[in-house]
Amino acid sequence: MTLVSNDPSWWPVINASLISSYFIVASSVGIIYDWGLTFGKEIELIWRQRWSLMTFLYLSVRYTGIGYAVINILINVPTFSTTDAVSLIMYNAYDWMGDVVQVLLRVIIIARLHAMYQRSRKVLIFLAVIFLAITITNVVMGAIITTQITGEEFVLSGTYECITGFMGDSLFLSPMTWILGTVWEVLALCLAVRIAVKHFRELRQHSTSGIIGDCFTVLMKTHLSYFASFLAISCFRIGLFSPTISANPYSLESQIYIGLAQIFLFVQLFVMGPRLILGVREYHAELVANSDTATAMTSIAFEERVHVSTGSSV
Repeated sequence: MTLVSNDPSWWPVINASLISSYFIVASSVGIIYDWGLTFGKEIELIWRQRWSLMTFLYLSVRYTGIGYAVINILINVPTFSTTDAVSLIMYNAYDWMGDVVQVLLRVIIIARLHAMYQRSRKVLIFLAVIFLAITITNVVMGAIITTQITGEEFVLSGTYECITGFMGDSLFLSPMTWILGTVWEVLALCLAVRIAVKHFRELRQHSTSGIIGDCFTVLMKTHLSYFASFLAISCFRIGLFSPTISANPYSLESQIYIGLAQIFLFVQLFVMGPRLILGVREYHAELVANSDTATAMTSIAFEERVHVSTGSSV
């Protein structure tokens, strides 16, 4: 049931919602802008190539991000009106879409690490076991959280607000999913740094360099950029527990802080995520176009054959 009120006591909530909507629109437009910037590369390196698991993962993350941004605007921008049931459905869809993208990004990380470790079966099994444990646990906790969320539409001084409530164990389970995600990201970074250091040492000892070393440089640059955005989000989330924000969540400072966290989240999931694949494919395509020795990348090029317009393949 929609609650209508013109009570001035709601004004702090209205102002906070307006400020939050500015950041939400900005982050959503940023996703669309990044998609536009990389669309030419996407056509050449994704759509025109032979389809594979990485192609599916890239397209899933990229276009789920666009849908995620649209739903985020519909839920949080106070000029759109929806019923209680529709608001709750959109909120749950928004929440689960983020979880699905997190799972897809972990699969991409597994593929990268498996390639960097020269297709080691032990590394693959280790990562798969950790991945399944974290994913299954998060799905169970996510299902519990979904059953304990309530949503109601408010019309406050002419603005539309979808206000959600959390009951039972949802307040405890929600941070747990983030903690498990942090464990995964730190583990993936440690494994990536370990193998990169090992390979660079081997290259220095044998006085060799070139394609393999350059490829590892590309892999590490994209991975470190991705992890840096995740680290920024983690720092912002820790800051949400500060007494200042907890005491006055509707203040301008609190809303700016929460808005910046929103932007970093979108960057990690839907900008840096797709670039984990696009960056390596772009480097690989340049090698094929400019060098006859590009076949040396076969063992670390995501284990797939990529056809390029020059007629060469890997």
